[in-house]
Amino acid sequence: MLPPANDLIALLGINLVLSAGCLRLLSWRRGVTPWAKWVTAAVFVLLWCPVGPARLPLVAYVRGISSDLSISLVAIACLGMYQRLSGTRLVDGRERALVNAVFAAGAVFLYPLALGWGDWDAYRLGWGSPGLWAVLLLISLACWAKGFRLLPVLVALALLAWAAGALESTNLWDYLMDPWLAVAAIFQCLKLAVVWGFARLRGTQRGVMPSSS
Repeated sequence: MLPPANDLIALLGINLVLSAGCLRLLSWRRGVTPWAKWVTAAVFVLLWCPVGPARLPLVAYVRGISSDLSISLVAIACLGMYQRLSGTRLVDGRERALVNAVFAAGAVFLYPLALGWGDWDAYRLGWGSPGLWAVLLLISLACWAKGFRLLPVLVALALLAWAAGALESTNLWDYLMDPWLAVAAIFQCLKLAVVWGFARLRGTQRGVMPSSS
């Protein structure tokens, strides 16, 4: 007997994210080699193998730790895997930085309030709030007008999956982002800030001419 469709979608999403992470690690130094492709494919298949007394697929046990992943994270992982396998870059650095900044800001806004650090729970907006839809529409339109396509596509995919009930959750926030994506986005923003700071520091040091005696 097959599990419900939303369980299969959740398991597939986790498997794709893990496989994309595996491919990224294996291709970090030498690029995408045939060996990296075969290992990634083997990991994808291995995660579907049933193990344990319950004969559940291995990825189901991972799900018990990670919980369901957001549609945004799965889409970003699939995009990264496609770019590495095809050798084509569909998203430039500016667009990646924008996406990381938006998700990092969303995490700073959502999770402290959801954990009770204020008198208002922002997580409740995910249960069909027109205000949240309006904000997402405005952000997507602004990005599209500036030539940024990735963020509007991620928002559209999350909204479509939420409307179809693709995951167990009925809250839109869980389709837009998850703690793993939030941590990754914040880390990338901090990394970019450090790189930018060191670059400015080196530029300032080079601009200072030694005084003549």
